[in-house]
Amino acid sequence: MKISASFKNAIVDIICLLYVLLFVYAAVSKLLDFENFRIQLGQSPMLSAYAGIISLLVPAIEIAIALALFYQRIRFWAILGAFTLMVMFTMYIIIILNFSSFVPCSCGGVLEKMGWTEHLIFNICFTIIALVGILLERENVHNKKNKKYNSPIIILLSCFIGGVSAVSLLYLLSENEIHRNNNFLRRYPPHPVTTIKGFNVKYNSYYIAGVDKDRIYLGNTTAPSHVFSIDTTLSNPETINIQLYNKNNTTFYAPQIRIHPPYFFLVDGNVPTIFRGYLSDWKAKKYWQGNHTFSQFEIISPSRFILSGLDKTRGQNVISYLDFSKGIPIIETSQLLEKKIDGVFDTDGMLRYNANLEKVVYVYYYRNEYLTSDTTLKLNYKGRTIDTITQSSIKLAYQDSGRIRTLAKRPVLVQQQSTVSGKYLFTKSNRLGKYESEEMLKDASIIDVYDVKKQSYEFSFYLYDYEGEKIKSFNVYGNILIGLSDHYLVLYRLQSLNFDIGN
Repeated sequence: MKISASFKNAIVDIICLLYVLLFVYAAVSKLLDFENFRIQLGQSPMLSAYAGIISLLVPAIEIAIALALFYQRIRFWAILGAFTLMVMFTMYIIIILNFSSFVPCSCGGVLEKMGWTEHLIFNICFTIIALVGILLERENVHNKKNKKYNSPIIILLSCFIGGVSAVSLLYLLSENEIHRNNNFLRRYPPHPVTTIKGFNVKYNSYYIAGVDKDRIYLGNTTAPSHVFSIDTTLSNPETINIQLYNKNNTTFYAPQIRIHPPYFFLVDGNVPTIFRGYLSDWKAKKYWQGNHTFSQFEIISPSRFILSGLDKTRGQNVISYLDFSKGIPIIETSQLLEKKIDGVFDTDGMLRYNANLEKVVYVYYYRNEYLTSDTTLKLNYKGRTIDTITQSSIKLAYQDSGRIRTLAKRPVLVQQQSTVSGKYLFTKSNRLGKYESEEMLKDASIIDVYDVKKQSYEFSFYLYDYEGEKIKSFNVYGNILIGLSDHYLVLYRLQSLNFDIGN
């Protein structure tokens, strides 16, 4: 049965009306809540690198197509534009569901209540509707003997392939931009870290000393010979008193406890001295005392250590290693830290050791840089964090006729805290990236995750405050993140969907 021309026109009119309603509503919803829409794009795993321009282009194109659908002379091309846009939207969802590193929250506006699968079905249906509209409108135009519309299949294929290719290319470019050339755009997968529980440690003088099997150990800056221990279910708390055999009556200034099973170490880089004892009896004897002062200390093995601190001879910070493996202590100093201003403040940072990869990691405080080396301090590579500060904003002041050098003002702190575990480097920052809401910083801290093996930024997550207190320091052991606030020890679990714990 042949369908009348008036009936075909009515179907095309309905299709156009549906698209006008869809695009106008979607565009107006985006524009009325533009900042939230831009933030959503900024958190997209494949659009975040281009969120600024896309947040403007999408509603503009939707409105332009909606207006064009009212004009009979260009309606064929308007429906074709709607078809192409829906193909791109559909392809975007297919990539999100099948190729993205995580699936973000669903879109707002007209599709706010839909999940991604329902969203995909909705888009496919509207794509088919547009296809029907194109074929019917082409017949109408063809009947008016307009020869330039005689090849709809070629036009449709071109639009389909063009839409798929454009979104695929955008995905590939965005992946490269995020992982390699990030311009301070974070990506937040949903819930990669969940809070397990917390324990009130009462005092704000504790720090994380280490973990042995199922026990967590906290040192205390005001009571250095006391160690607080609790199991990884935050049960069975215990206070341990270290018995120190200090025959020479060494005076300590700022001693720290480090756990390295089966040993524990009591270290003070200001003296400098190292005491060592067994976890089984908590009795420590002097292991080494020398003249090489240091401010940070990492354990490679019971007889090898990595140190960092100010080299007074050179007048700048250096990284060294201390080796007892051949009986006589050997200290070797490297030139890993790159001086750009004064060599002291501009090279200040955090020394870490990744036992899984056997890599030394140093994260600068005041610039977007970290470096890795082997255990003999031979440089592997210099990496960049996603912040944009490449040069420390150091301004110096001099006192006592120029003999004392201080900071004229506090520089921008790029990385506040860091830790390493498995193949990952975790850094804590309070600097907001593009399209991020300042409100989140009231309730959480931002943790950025880097893959040290791939030398790439992976994603970020919020480490939520516990009982109204921010996490001031943290370590990661396996799939457990141990956080410490002023008065609480808090455990968080890393989700295996987001973290490759075994590497």
